[in-house]
Amino acid sequence: MPSSRIAVLLTAVSVPVFAQESNNLALSGDFIQCPLPEVVPIELKEDLSQRFDSIVIESKSSETVADKATKFSGGVKLAYEDKRIVADEILIDRDAGKIRTAGDTKFQDGNITIQSSQLEADNAKNSVVMSNSNYQLGLSPGRGAADQLKITEQGVILEDASFTSCLGETPDWQISASEIDLSTEDNTGSAYNTVFRVKDIPVMYLPYFTFPLTNERKTGFLYPQISSSSKSGFELGLPFYWNIRENMDATITPYYMSKRGTQLRSQFRYLFGEQFGQVDFEYLGSDSELSSNDERYLGRYQHMGTFAENFRVFVDYSDISDDNYLVDLESDQFSSTDAYLWRIGELSYFAENWQTSMKVQGLKVLGDREDSYQTIPQLDFQAYQPLGFLNSSFNVFGEYTRFEISDPTKPEADRFHVEAGFALPYTMPGWFVNTDLRLMHTQYQQHNIDNNPLLDEDVSRTLPKARIHAGLRFDRFANYFKQNFVQTLEPQLQYLYIPDEDQSMIANYDTTPLQDDFDGLFRDRRFSGLDRIAQANQISWGLTSRLLDESNTELFHLSLGQIVYFNDSNIALNEDNEPESESALAADLFLQLTERWQFRGDIQYDTEQNSTEKSQLTIDYRKNERNLVQLNHHYIRNLSGNEIEQVSALTSFPLSRHWQFIGHVTEDLVRSRSLEAYAGLQYESCCWAVRVAYHRNINTNLDEQDFLAEDRDAFDTGVSLQFVLKGLGGDQKPLAIDDMLRSGLFGYKRPYFLSN
Repeated sequence: MPSSRIAVLLTAVSVPVFAQESNNLALSGDFIQCPLPEVVPIELKEDLSQRFDSIVIESKSSETVADKATKFSGGVKLAYEDKRIVADEILIDRDAGKIRTAGDTKFQDGNITIQSSQLEADNAKNSVVMSNSNYQLGLSPGRGAADQLKITEQGVILEDASFTSCLGETPDWQISASEIDLSTEDNTGSAYNTVFRVKDIPVMYLPYFTFPLTNERKTGFLYPQISSSSKSGFELGLPFYWNIRENMDATITPYYMSKRGTQLRSQFRYLFGEQFGQVDFEYLGSDSELSSNDERYLGRYQHMGTFAENFRVFVDYSDISDDNYLVDLESDQFSSTDAYLWRIGELSYFAENWQTSMKVQGLKVLGDREDSYQTIPQLDFQAYQPLGFLNSSFNVFGEYTRFEISDPTKPEADRFHVEAGFALPYTMPGWFVNTDLRLMHTQYQQHNIDNNPLLDEDVSRTLPKARIHAGLRFDRFANYFKQNFVQTLEPQLQYLYIPDEDQSMIANYDTTPLQDDFDGLFRDRRFSGLDRIAQANQISWGLTSRLLDESNTELFHLSLGQIVYFNDSNIALNEDNEPESESALAADLFLQLTERWQFRGDIQYDTEQNSTEKSQLTIDYRKNERNLVQLNHHYIRNLSGNEIEQVSALTSFPLSRHWQFIGHVTEDLVRSRSLEAYAGLQYESCCWAVRVAYHRNINTNLDEQDFLAEDRDAFDTGVSLQFVLKGLGGDQKPLAIDDMLRSGLFGYKRPYFLSN
């Protein structure tokens, strides 16, 4: 009996799986555990490890039939490579090139286990047919039944078949079809005359649909997006995914809003080598909620990548039809509270000791705010040259910027800036001294200054800068609460000198004050940009103490610091516009209360005015990714003339093995009003999941002039619904809840990244 012919028959029985990603679903604590169904492997008595390329048959008896076939009877087991067949009888017809089984038959390989009443393998047709079959996928929970299961070189055909990824005799959901084709050529499945059932109740009929057999991308419709809001009514999105080619795809979503109309949302992505790009476009022909029939749209183009080893390119450009687009229609591209859209294009080159870049950048300002300057272009260059002793270096930075603005009453300028100097960083385990000496020269040529008599057309400014920053680190062993710690004491001082120079003849193009938190005390500047270089004759002092446990984990730190001015500063002014002799006292506190509880706070306190300028306090409890609590308090005494004080609470915890709750609320204490409330419920089993969320957040109006006649509610309220079937062309992993935690205006910030 030629073994090669039998090997061909058995090779044809290789069956594709629905999802290649097959990790067991396992979550710690009380969360759901979804192991794959146990598949009892077919074992033979003989050791097959040394006979992998041979066919092995075990049976109680065998006989020759008509001198051309051999029939094996009595608990027959056949093995070839990783494939196994068990049957009451197996007939091998050498002349016809067929294998037939009789009685209960089980086929098994690494991908699937099939039980049927009969199996017939035909070498001439290179096919296998099984009748009255039940199948169980080996690498995912998918299972089902078929009146007939036919395997060919092109794939698998199941007639009068069913499929589900749920466990148990009565699955939560199941699809049945007159025919299901599983293609091995393109790893896709096709189903005809399909009925979707929930607990044996038919809920939907589809004459035809396709689905992926692996985790590879597949063209087709994605899960619908269902929600509602008071400003847009009932909302339904039907995303269609287009797998254009291996490195290119698109998602097109008709998005229906009962109050506004149907919007088209699209996203196109591409990847060429190390170049990645994305184009997003949203379009609404006319908005039924507005009195005008103007079209509304949002477009964004992003590109980033490296090429020719040392070059990097970055582009982020957005445009929008009106200032209230994000408030009314929202978008995944930006938050509804964003007051501007960033626009930048940058090309950079990086060498060993120097780098340069060319960029154009600007902002599209939303709402009743002043126009922003654009840099068209900005060229910068920086280099450093090691001097060969004590880690010292000679540093050079140069920049040319052209400032333009759409407002014809505002000045424009060409600015050239260069600074050069020496840096001498010296660091030892217990102390450090960093010295920086620079000479800064800036040249301005200002245009369109007729309406600004204080400005000069040509301005030249040259300033030296001297900075010395030094610190010590002391540590000792300590014992608190019967535990051993290392306690540190880290004092530091910085002296900064920049002479005073009148800069009132220079317009403000890109400069704004920087925050005076603890880390900001030791910067060498008080403003971003270059239009204002603040006078400095000052000492910054700071003191930090830490507690480290035996594993060197920080459990506590407290930092205090302040700037002391030696003369009238041109930047530290109180409310009466009088110079102050010292800055606000800045403090930073971190406390790891237990393994799961931690506290973080920072405060800036004006000791001369006896008032708090800014503060942020946060308490976090985090058991795991799905069980957490966060409490926040934010206070700013003067933000553009307004006092800000907000408190928020956020939590996520399991209600049961399958149910999860996520909620957060933010209150405005100054105006005694709620800013946002969010509550979400998620049910998740091993084969399906559903989310229901309620939101209520304050509405804004960024374009009151053009939208004056529109009747806008003070708050937007609504619900959203998301439904997911697991295992149908996807994986069995638990649904992440990060998007629910971060949803809304004031989402969750991880404890160590509160400034995000």
